[in-house]
Amino acid sequence: MSDQLKKSTEIIEASESPIVEQLTLSGKIEYNENDLVTFRSLLLGVVEKVDFELGDQVKKGQVLAVIKSTEIQSLFQQKKSQQNQINLLGKLLNTKKDLLNDGMISEPEMLQVEHELETAKLELNRINQSLQLYHAVGEGTFQILAPKNGYIIQKDISQGQIITHESDPLFSISNLKEVWVMLNVYASNLRYIKTGDQVKVRTIAYPDEVYIGKIDKIYNVFDASEHVMKARVVLENQNLNLMPGLNADIIIDKKRLDQTAMAVPNKSLIFSNNENYLLIYHDDCNIESQKIEVLTSNEEVTYVKGDFNDREKIVGSNALLIFEQLRDQ
Repeated sequence: MSDQLKKSTEIIEASESPIVEQLTLSGKIEYNENDLVTFRSLLLGVVEKVDFELGDQVKKGQVLAVIKSTEIQSLFQQKKSQQNQINLLGKLLNTKKDLLNDGMISEPEMLQVEHELETAKLELNRINQSLQLYHAVGEGTFQILAPKNGYIIQKDISQGQIITHESDPLFSISNLKEVWVMLNVYASNLRYIKTGDQVKVRTIAYPDEVYIGKIDKIYNVFDASEHVMKARVVLENQNLNLMPGLNADIIIDKKRLDQTAMAVPNKSLIFSNNENYLLIYHDDCNIESQKIEVLTSNEEVTYVKGDFNDREKIVGSNALLIFEQLRDQ
């Protein structure tokens, strides 16, 4: 075996282990609904500016859009009116105090004006809190801010759009650090599924990456459209490769048999002329092909019977290439 070939060739050990049958279910990556924030505007208006796109990463408090609203304009008008009212009542109160000191009015008359002033201040405070709640930035506009860190996973807002009470949610945010894998469980497989079972998840986009998780919930109702019962696996998604919408295979250990056999990775198996072979590695200059009998297999290993021992070294990658070279000698 050349040095260059050796660098890309994996040499592994065969081992004897209990035979495990596996069940492979289909599923799909979905958003973690407990982490999903969907935004609807509390006010009517017209969209003046949008500062984000679908899939963008956003930070909490980041300005996402600016909306022109007559309701905000009305609040500012109320604020001005209330401030003028407070100024007038303040001057009137000072006058009433002077008149009270001169004995020209009774104290209840002065207290009445004082009460009206306090009421006006409370109303102004309410208006200011409303403007702050709506993130008003001008006499007729307000900002929409990102309510949390995350990624824009749904967007239904564009410049010039009219926002009404019947409008769909403007956008949704999820941090995607944790996703749900929703399994499709047919009736014939229900007996093999229970809460707490360990599973392996593999997506079509990244078939070489395997994620380990557990079934944390079984929905005890059959889906009317798909005729399956749903089960859920929660997975961490630190590298963000588990993108919602991806189809996935979910592998579950279904049955462990009492008998044991030599287990070899599926990728090390060679099929040629209706026979199965393994490559037994002794050293770089001594590799031999070994005919074997396949007993059974699962998603990861094949259980075989042949003339080799436990812990025997076998070729795990480039097996077919090396096998062809041996056959040509």
